[in-house]
Amino acid sequence: MSNSTNGVIKHVLSNGMTVLLKEVRTAPIISWWVVYRVGSRNEPTGLTGASHWVEHMVFKGTDQFPAGYLDRAIERDGGYWNAQTSFDYTAYFETMPADKIDLALRAEADRMANAKFDLEEVATERTVIISERQGSENYPLTWLGEEVQAAAFRVHGYHHQIIGDMTDLETMTRDDLYNHYKTHYAPSNAIGALVGDFDTQSMIERLEALFGAIPARETPPLFVRPEPRQTGERRVRVERPGPERYISIAYKAPAITHEDWIKLYMLDNVLGGASGFGGGGVGNRTSRFYQALVKTELVASLSSGLNESVDPFLYSIDGVLREESSLETVEAAILAEIDKAANGEITQAELDKALKQARALLAYASETVTNQAFWLAYFEHVAGDHDWLNQLEDRLRMVTLQDLQHVAQTYLHPSQRTVGWFIPTETDEEIEDDDRDDTDVEA
Repeated sequence: MSNSTNGVIKHVLSNGMTVLLKEVRTAPIISWWVVYRVGSRNEPTGLTGASHWVEHMVFKGTDQFPAGYLDRAIERDGGYWNAQTSFDYTAYFETMPADKIDLALRAEADRMANAKFDLEEVATERTVIISERQGSENYPLTWLGEEVQAAAFRVHGYHHQIIGDMTDLETMTRDDLYNHYKTHYAPSNAIGALVGDFDTQSMIERLEALFGAIPARETPPLFVRPEPRQTGERRVRVERPGPERYISIAYKAPAITHEDWIKLYMLDNVLGGASGFGGGGVGNRTSRFYQALVKTELVASLSSGLNESVDPFLYSIDGVLREESSLETVEAAILAEIDKAANGEITQAELDKALKQARALLAYASETVTNQAFWLAYFEHVAGDHDWLNQLEDRLRMVTLQDLQHVAQTYLHPSQRTVGWFIPTETDEEIEDDDRDDTDVEA
């Protein structure tokens, strides 16, 4: 079964796997992505971090492609590969010379069904992932971000970080990980996307031969617990050794499929500066937050943004304080800018500039075949429409000043925010991790 939208062919294999194909003949290159509809939001207590750990294990080889073989083979053929785990998905990709792409197709078909999960490899990766988590804990914003997110989400899987809770990383077994893999790495739970120099019909036949041969399997419903509505401001204080004071303010934000997501995205472009998909951005020196907080030297830096999430997530504002500033003053300055937006004080000139910057970033986001293939699979999953990004510019043009005021009043409301302060202590001895709780959460 196939259909076409804006040059993209959507084809569903006999076993339920969705594949998206777009011919781009500008260079003899093809990028191939496989996105699985499972991420950290689908992990219950006891299995937090399983999706990320499984991602690691899938690189440990199969009978057909032993550990290390694909690293050498893909590099020898002039390609590169990698993977990523997010709150909402797990993804793998290869970008190769067009005449070498079959290796990537065979590799992902094999890894979908035949990853080994050797006991010794599981033990090795446990050490690696625990070290990865411990390394991130050297950064105060990691501690603060984790506590703010945990306070903002009491029930939903967005409560925990992608890498997982330390206690789960220490206790998960090989069978826990293998069951997670066998449950979710099924054709019907996967989206493949190919962009580059190929013939569509020949490629569909090859995908049918490789991936269509994998038996269809029913997958159970994903583990998702709806988050109850927040009914008041929540506050978090983290007191640990660190070089600076930090502030984080997070508001509940809509899912990407909600019509208000685009409006909140444009409001953030005005408040914090234009930000692109995948983390890109442009200078934010004319943004409201920069003018009110960075230029006045209240903070050394400030960033803001929201995710393109499957479920309602967060709009976050994070700042690094200057030595002479107080957390109370910085928080008040941030909230003052939000109040101005809610009061309708944003101008048409600001919105027009934000639109121009957003359109530029949208163009940059789709420059490479690697990015194009990722966005096709990504939006097919999170938005239910691989053409979502292609429609974005028209939607951005429709956003009005009244829309910005509406989302500021609706989502950036005091009852929907979680405020976090990171307060550095002078020495490591002031906090004994085993003897005291280093956070204080108020609901």
